[in-house]
Amino acid sequence: MMTKIILRLPKVKERTGLSRSTIYALIKGGQFKAPISLGARAVGWLESDVSDFIEARIKASRKA
Repeated sequence: MMTKIILRLPKVKERTGLSRSTIYALIKGGQFKAPISLGARAVGWLESDVSDFIEARIKASRKA
């Protein structure tokens, strides 16, 4: 069974190089997966979702 790792926003920003506002704009536009609720005031992203986003960006940038 694969272990699920949850990343909080600072790690997501570090991994993607994107700002908080850009991440949330991409979520609103359907280009970045929404976070999962961890509690009343805490959210996180699955590491696999963040990795998938990065891979998709790499593939899209190298098509041209």
